[in-house]
Amino acid sequence: MAGEAVRDRYGKVLARLGETRPEIVVLDADLSGSTKTAVFGAKFPERFFNMGIAEQNMIGYAAGFAKAGKVPFASTFAIFATGRAWEQIRQSVAYSAVNVKIVASHGGVTVGDDGGSHQAVEDIALMRVLPNMVVIVPADAVEMEKVVEAILDYHGPVYVRGARLKFPIIYGDDYHFQIGRGTVLREGNDLAIVACGLMVHHALAAAELLAAEGVRCRVINMSTIKPIDTELLLAAARECGAVLTCEEHLVTGGLGSAVAEVLGEGCPVPMKRVGVIDTFGISGKPEELLAHFRLMPPDVAEAARTLLARKK
Repeated sequence: MAGEAVRDRYGKVLARLGETRPEIVVLDADLSGSTKTAVFGAKFPERFFNMGIAEQNMIGYAAGFAKAGKVPFASTFAIFATGRAWEQIRQSVAYSAVNVKIVASHGGVTVGDDGGSHQAVEDIALMRVLPNMVVIVPADAVEMEKVVEAILDYHGPVYVRGARLKFPIIYGDDYHFQIGRGTVLREGNDLAIVACGLMVHHALAAAELLAAEGVRCRVINMSTIKPIDTELLLAAARECGAVLTCEEHLVTGGLGSAVAEVLGEGCPVPMKRVGVIDTFGISGKPEELLAHFRLMPPDVAEAARTLLARKK
């Protein structure tokens, strides 16, 4: 899949921002070659801390750095960041509302051959449930860069979910990211497709397939899962009459659940969720796994047709 991995851009932007923002410190749990924080570490070794395979300690140290006035970026694989260190995140970061940025890589099934033990399909849910926590899933490398710039100036806990796979580039360099705001990438009133991460690209590709059938889809990148853009979602529900969500995550607790909560209270319309359904990941190549879990553009298009039939 052509493009650039969001984790690669993360490493680059951290190193760039480190030149003018001495308050940035970076922590990693012995995976800096994979999370790409090694780029920052090579440039600013005095502000880089490899905590070893000790994710709980990493989060505790990050909270301490934040209390001391630093802006810590803590990184590891999503499965370890949100799973092994969940209690420390709850108690030391979210409960205390300290200024810690947790930027995880290797989210979703596109981790690939490492299998279900390493494929985080519940991380968004684990972070979204925590009070005070902002949850963001960038759609491409450009958005990852803009996200890192934005959260550096935001005071409070943030979880950013990255991925291993290279994503197609959707945005231009003039794109402006704002926490809590979604963006409409394609206009249409027959159906709204709300997606995050890699699935934004798949939603756009599915919209192209449906356009050939005369179906005009509105495609929304909802990169901020929490706080979610309620106004944009309610407008889409009112104007399109049906909403499809797409995520590389369990349909329980993630983007689909967040959207359903908004629409259920504010504008109930027919809705369907595309994502992993009540199962763990398996070992395989990323493209094979996306097909296995029915996350490819033709699968999104088929789900849209089913939803449109309900709408009618």
